[in-house]
Amino acid sequence: MIHVMNEIIHFFTAPYENTPTIYIVIEFVAMAFGIASVLFAKKENILVYPTGIISTALYVYLLSKWQMYGDLIINIYYTLMSIYGWWVWSRVDEKSHQHIPITKSTKKDYLQALGIFIFTSAFVIWVYRHYNVMPNKLGFSESVSYAWQHLSTGVLSEIKKVTPFLDTFTTGAAFAAMWLMANKKLESWIFWIIVNIASVPLYFIKGYGFTGIQYTIFLILAFQGYKEWKKLMKEENQTASLKTN
Repeated sequence: MIHVMNEIIHFFTAPYENTPTIYIVIEFVAMAFGIASVLFAKKENILVYPTGIISTALYVYLLSKWQMYGDLIINIYYTLMSIYGWWVWSRVDEKSHQHIPITKSTKKDYLQALGIFIFTSAFVIWVYRHYNVMPNKLGFSESVSYAWQHLSTGVLSEIKKVTPFLDTFTTGAAFAAMWLMANKKLESWIFWIIVNIASVPLYFIKGYGFTGIQYTIFLILAFQGYKEWKKLMKEENQTASLKTN
C-alpha cells in the first residue's frame, strides 16, 4: 500500500523535479484563476473573462517554455476570445436594453462551430508537422493506422507518441466551445464536456497530473454549468415573455 502511494505521489511530482519553483507557482496561480473563471461562467457572471484572461495569459507563458504547441495555440485563442466574449457579454442591445441572453444554438451556429473545429484541427496538424511533433510524411489513412497502432498497445510510452493526434481533436473542439460560449450558446457546455473528457486522460498520460486534476474539476463544473445555464435560460425567457405581455 505504501509502495502504491509512493508511486502515485511520484507520478504527480516527477514532472516538477527539475522545474524552477517560479514555474510551479505560476502554474498553480493559473490553475486557480482558471477554476475561478469556470465558476463565474457557470453563474453567467462576466468576471469569467478577466479571470480567464489572467489564467490563459499565464499558461501561454508556461506552455511556450514547455514547448506544448497545441496547448499554447489553445490558450492564445482563449485569451483573444475572452476579450471578444467580454465585449459581447457587456454590450447592451439598443432595442431591448438588455445584455445578450443565453440561447440555444441554431443550424448556423453549429455550422460555424464545425467550420472552426475543422480549420483549427487542420492548422494544429500543420503546426505539429512543421515542427516534427507528429510524423509529417503520412497520409490521412496512414496517420489513422499509426495512431491506432500505438493506442492499441496499451503501453504508456507508445500512447505518448500519439498524444499530438489527440491534441488536434481537443484543440478544435475547445475553439468551437469558446466561440459558442462567447455568444452565450447553451450547447457550449456540451462541447466543454467533450473537451474535458478527452483532456483529463491526455494530461495524465503526458505526466501533468495537477493539470489533469484541474480538467477533472472542469469536467464536473461543465456538467453543472450546462444544468445552470439551462435553468437561467428558462428564467430569462419567462422574464422576457412577461415584459412583452
